Amino acid sequence: MQLLLATHNRGKRREWLPLLAGLDIELLLPDDLGLTDEIAETGTTYRENALIKARALAALSGLPALADDSGLEVDALEGAPGVYSARYHLGDDAVRYRALLKALADVPEGARGARFRCLAALVLPDGREFLTEGVCEGVIAFEPCGEAGFGYDPVFYMPERGVTMAQLSAEEKNRISHRARAAQQMCEVLVRELGVRREEGRE
Repeated sequence: MQLLLATHNRGKRREWLPLLAGLDIELLLPDDLGLTDEIAETGTTYRENALIKARALAALSGLPALADDSGLEVDALEGAPGVYSARYHLGDDAVRYRALLKALADVPEGARGARFRCLAALVLPDGREFLTEGVCEGVIAFEPCGEAGFGYDPVFYMPERGVTMAQLSAEEKNRISHRARAAQQMCEVLVRELGVRREEGRE
């Protein structure tokens, strides 16, 4: 079955491919279909942004469309940067997470709770919509650590594992991350609602 991932970012497809491993799916991007227009994420919640993208691409393509929106929620910042995580500060990933560390400079160890949240939306051409959510709890470290991952991964520390998300292997991140947890539920939706087959030898 063909499934359209509602993004022009090929890196995002590389993230989703292992999360959908085991399903008989061809994961396409809008560019593969000649759909090159950007869809503005004008929502104020993850749900709104994911649905905006998935609805638009399902309507344009006539294919099931999958989109996700995610962010980092920091308790000491009343849930910020949240839906604006990618736009928290002008610059690259390092600039953003260092701006976050600066904002939390006076916040003590016991008050640095945070979570990554991902909302995934599947919209079908017949108008049916399905939403799944994944959350990964942790705390904001005082200094970045780790070379893997991207975004805020180097400062997102998981006490139960004793590492930041940037210190996880790709395989482990694909089991426990917020996006992985949303994707695991979405795989069940695809099997149950669309009859997507699991590849032989996969559970």
